[in-house]
Amino acid sequence: MSQTRKKTSSEGETKPQTSSVNKFLRGSKAESRKENNDLKTTDSQPTNWIQKTAPSETAKPLSSEMELRSSMEKYEQFLQKLGKKAVNKCLDLNNCGLTTADMKEMVALLPFLPDLEELDISWNDFVGGTLHSITQQMHLVSKLKILRLGSCRLTTDDVQALGEALEMIPELVELNLSWNSKVGGNLPLILQKFQKGSKIQMLKLVDCTLTSEDGTFLGQLLPMLQSLEVLDLSINRDIGGSLNSIAQGLKSSSNLKVLKLHSCGLSQKSVKILDAAFRYLAELRKLDLSCNKDLGGGFEDSSAQLVMLKHLQVLDLHQCSLTADDVMSLTQVIPLLSNLQELDLSANKKMGNSSENLLSRLRFLPALKSLVINNCALESETFTALAETSVHLSALEVFNLSWNKCVGGNLKLLLETLKLSMSLRVLRLSSCSLVTEDVVLLER
Repeated sequence: MSQTRKKTSSEGETKPQTSSVNKFLRGSKAESRKENNDLKTTDSQPTNWIQKTAPSETAKPLSSEMELRSSMEKYEQFLQKLGKKAVNKCLDLNNCGLTTADMKEMVALLPFLPDLEELDISWNDFVGGTLHSITQQMHLVSKLKILRLGSCRLTTDDVQALGEALEMIPELVELNLSWNSKVGGNLPLILQKFQKGSKIQMLKLVDCTLTSEDGTFLGQLLPMLQSLEVLDLSINRDIGGSLNSIAQGLKSSSNLKVLKLHSCGLSQKSVKILDAAFRYLAELRKLDLSCNKDLGGGFEDSSAQLVMLKHLQVLDLHQCSLTADDVMSLTQVIPLLSNLQELDLSANKKMGNSSENLLSRLRFLPALKSLVINNCALESETFTALAETSVHLSALEVFNLSWNKCVGGNLKLLLETLKLSMSLRVLRLSSCSLVTEDVVLLER
């Protein structure tokens, strides 16, 4: 997880008075300049800007320009040893191999970053067990909008400390706690401070070992998150049992644009539950239900409301064990999603001999850019229908047919598509039993 720390030179070492940290500290808001207009400084006069923003109990007030420059240089040196550069209002230490000492050094610098809007310390193992030292300083970075703590090995104490600190950053719009197993079973401790009117727009909880109780709580919380646009609950296999509560909450999430439920233990009944919520998600752009192997058979009678997703651009149903009846039902819906740009039906082997009509009707999707249909056990008739359809997909950029043996010896059917397409960039044909004639065709 750790990475080699690169030592790089910086102009800030020779000209500290114009360093990038100096720019960071000054910020870009006119109101800050106006507020400090009467505090003009010279080379011999102390700077009061940091004194004003750094409380005496957390940082000793700087009494001279020399001390100010020293603090700035320490900040630059801290970033340089981690191979990072100062970016205005952003502290990105993602995957930097932070040590306990680094964490202490970073915490000591927070009082001097009052305009910080983005903090990313994801993929750093040593964050776990020390997060309380950061949360205790949250009131000093109250303008924080983005907080990413993915894969930090957070402990139960960390989770509790985070929950208590979130109310100190009311401007938060993105929270990423993915790949932290201790979040599971403790979600209410973290999110209980979110109130109606919360500005949160993006909530990512991928592989957090969420429990059914966490799912129930989240469903009750969703109506308070009226600004929510992205919800990612992927790889939490136990929340399928609380999908009723989540779906009920989704009915109040009219601004939601991305919903990811990849590998969430969904069943046939889940399709019907979600179908009832789709009519309320008119702004949805991306829907990911992939890798829910028990979903197969659920679309037979419960896909009608999918057509209400008029703005849907991405639909991912790969590895969902779709049945022939599922495909028949989806044939009536998918071609009506006129804004669809990406469709992934891969690894659904039962659709091989039943998808001819569906593949033929894909020609009614003029915006389709990516079609992934690998490992679907396509037969000659279905491949022929697909080849004829592909000619009409003028926007197609990615076409994946891998692991469909029927392609071998029949690639000539795609010749017209290959000749006419102006946008096709990726054609994947892995393990398609291609013959010499097919290879010669591709070489032309």
